[in-house]
Amino acid sequence: MEELVGLREGSSGSPVSLRELWGPCPRVRRSIRGGLEWLKQKLFRVGEDWYFLMTLGVLMALISYTMNFAIGRVVRGSGIPELKTILSGVVLEDYLDIKNFGAKVAGLTCTLATGSTIFLGKVGPFVHLSVMIAAYLGRVHIKTIGESENKSKQNEMLVAAAAVGVATVFAAPFSGVLFSIEVMSSHFSVWDYWRGFFAATCGAFMFRLLAVFNSEQETITSLYKTNFRVDVPFDLPEIFFFVALGAICGILSCAYLFCQRTFLGFVKTNRVTSKLLATSKPLYSALAALVLASITYPPGVGRFLASRLSMREHLDSLFDNHSWALMTRNSSPPWPQELDPQNLWFEWYHPRFTIFGTLTFFLVMKFWMLILATTIPMPAGYFMPIFIFGAAIGRLIGEALALAFPEGIVAGGVTNPIMPGGYALAGAAAFSGAVTHTISTALLAFELTGQIVHALPVLMAVLAANAIAQSCQPSFYDGTIIVKKLPYLPWIRGRKISSHRVIVEHFMNRTIATLAKDTPLEEVARIVTSTDMAKFFLVESTESQILVGTVGRAHLVQALQAEPPSWASGRQRCLQDILAGGCPLEPVTLQLTPETSLHQAHNLFELLNLQSLPVTSLGRAVGSVSWVELKKAISNLTNPPAPK
Repeated sequence: MEELVGLREGSSGSPVSLRELWGPCPRVRRSIRGGLEWLKQKLFRVGEDWYFLMTLGVLMALISYTMNFAIGRVVRGSGIPELKTILSGVVLEDYLDIKNFGAKVAGLTCTLATGSTIFLGKVGPFVHLSVMIAAYLGRVHIKTIGESENKSKQNEMLVAAAAVGVATVFAAPFSGVLFSIEVMSSHFSVWDYWRGFFAATCGAFMFRLLAVFNSEQETITSLYKTNFRVDVPFDLPEIFFFVALGAICGILSCAYLFCQRTFLGFVKTNRVTSKLLATSKPLYSALAALVLASITYPPGVGRFLASRLSMREHLDSLFDNHSWALMTRNSSPPWPQELDPQNLWFEWYHPRFTIFGTLTFFLVMKFWMLILATTIPMPAGYFMPIFIFGAAIGRLIGEALALAFPEGIVAGGVTNPIMPGGYALAGAAAFSGAVTHTISTALLAFELTGQIVHALPVLMAVLAANAIAQSCQPSFYDGTIIVKKLPYLPWIRGRKISSHRVIVEHFMNRTIATLAKDTPLEEVARIVTSTDMAKFFLVESTESQILVGTVGRAHLVQALQAEPPSWASGRQRCLQDILAGGCPLEPVTLQLTPETSLHQAHNLFELLNLQSLPVTSLGRAVGSVSWVELKKAISNLTNPPAPK
């Protein structure tokens, strides 16, 4: 007999097995089982699929990180800060190696699969992928035609590749080129415009053509369709509100940039989080993803965050030209159990909250959630989330104005209703432009929507936001460079006055190792082995110190290794002998004087991607200036040391 039914009198429970009856502590086990069954009924009341979806988000984040950790450590994050460093002349080993391409693609795919759970985009990683391919094609081109490597041509190719990366994400060639120039370069050659526009146009055209072939679109159209009024999209008095919106976005961007940079630095320096990132990165990624997934859980708090919408649906709904506040003033639409593609704006309304409540709650929660997401070591883009965040700011301001002026603003005897979607468009461009310190986000907004009716107010909002952000905080990418301590030359603030007063003599390195032509080879060998300099300044003689050129460390070591038997001969050999024997000597084409201003030196280093320059006075080598001295001088200029 396998089962006993109704062991107790009056029992009507389910059959109890003999193993369970005769096992140890049957009452305790039955109580635990009953408790678990009760918990299961309560938790799965909303549907067990939501828990599996939350688990999926966490697992995809873990997979994304694990692939990065196992295959390539340089594929984490956005990639744009490192690209800025490379384009400035610094060599980052293996960062553009094609072997990391697969890891970046696989990791980014897993990141995007999390959807709105972690709320990350793909602009930065796509730029990195595009630059990887460009660097690889450049190496193939060099090997094919047998040319020597040209650093200038390589940089031209990389800048064009960055434009392609942006263009293939948004199908926006014009703003793609301009955005890559603003973000990547401090100086840009006009000749490279043709390369950038050609490559970006090809990429954008192919992107939209694939959508047609895949039957997503009937023809090539804009990525986000809008229906703004063309005849009178805004009234003249609304210009003031658009500028005010830009100022608000600028202030909020300063707060976001400060908090993001501070929290990123805290995570790297805090004893607990730094230990997790050093020894248990999967655990940190899992915890961060779990926190974000728990909050965006749709049946829970996520219902007040429109978390059932994808990033594209977020923008589609926020750019709606109808006023939600006016539509819900007299009637309350029901919160749908399932997502309604025809009425996406229903996701922003809840019976317990008004439209203003959900938008405000979305902004407050996404503010710190975006900051937390930027610390997760996975390939991800951060532009699209801040673009949506700015659209939510503009939508909130637009809804408030539409409620304050339900009939519209009277201008010239004509009354036109306010379109909150136009303010969402301006807010998206202004906030993203302020965070990245770019103006091209205004053009990006027009290319995304296919309408340019709000050109003037959007541009004014972007300018107002940038004026505030650039005067108070470094950009998102520059802030990441600062926290990661990448060797990037910072921008000089207040360069109009102060940078012209500081001269090279005030901050140059006076202790330089020079090699004279008459220096004995034994002394040359001692200097080379005791220092780690890549190049040595060559002077005419020890007495004159007249600078004649530079000698590479590798060439010197190679020449010295070929000369040791001659040191034992009767005549003492000197540096002039190995120079005459074929050791390459590079002439000095650029040099600074002690009277050169910091402003001029900074421009030279930025324009030509230099690492160091000699300082001469009447032809005599008196010092040198490298990135170390320049960065210290700029730091002292921006934050003067306290007087002793």
